[in-house]
Amino acid sequence: MILEGKNVVVCGVGPGLGREVAQAALRDGANVVIGARSEDKLQKTAQELDPTGKRVAAITVDITDTERCTNFLDEAAKRFGSVDAVVQVAAFDTQMGTLATTSEKDWETCLNANVIGTMRIAKAALPHFKASGGGSLVLVGSQSMWLSPPMPQIAYASSKGALVSSMYHLAEELGPDKIRVNMVIPTWMWGPPVEGYVKWQSKERGISEQAVIDEITSGMPLGEIPKDDDVAEAIIFFCSDRARMITGETLLINAGEFMR
Repeated sequence: MILEGKNVVVCGVGPGLGREVAQAALRDGANVVIGARSEDKLQKTAQELDPTGKRVAAITVDITDTERCTNFLDEAAKRFGSVDAVVQVAAFDTQMGTLATTSEKDWETCLNANVIGTMRIAKAALPHFKASGGGSLVLVGSQSMWLSPPMPQIAYASSKGALVSSMYHLAEELGPDKIRVNMVIPTWMWGPPVEGYVKWQSKERGISEQAVIDEITSGMPLGEIPKDDDVAEAIIFFCSDRARMITGETLLINAGEFMR
């Protein structure tokens, strides 16, 4: 159990990747603090993950609110005594549009949530990492930074590109305090959002769901859409001491679809 004795904070826990990260962290021995905006859904998820409540704590957080980010990390540290790893999954990812159709408000929303919001979480985690003598911050990018998906998301993709730049600066700045900063970069992830897309395209175009999946995987040498839990496994590695000499790195989890 590679996270035995660790306290892991997961920001952005819903039905997809965040939940899978929390579940994998528990499996590998960690205590876990989960965060999201919806109190009811968060408490339900916490109960499902750990009915005893001994190893999971649920604390609401909004990455667009500095005070709530600070409170989230402070309460996480109080609950289990320290913070060893923070996984920042929360993002605004529903914006669709091209340059012509994306409003200034859309740009502002994406950048505020996905870049500035992540920096709010990082800054809130900083004193707790220092108190622990180091730690691991794991960010989530998107392959759309380089490859435009079928439905353009220029503001979202750009915000994730900016996040990569931020990661390099954070790794340099925080390294002397033994704080590692890394990023996983998924392509399509087989989870609720992509399942919904496949069903929608199947109905919209009058083709089978398998035909839609075949289109998505046509450029993937491994021939399969990575699952949320495949991405979660890479995140768990970055959280663990097995990655103790890795920082400032990006890891593509894309079945070989795009290689750099």
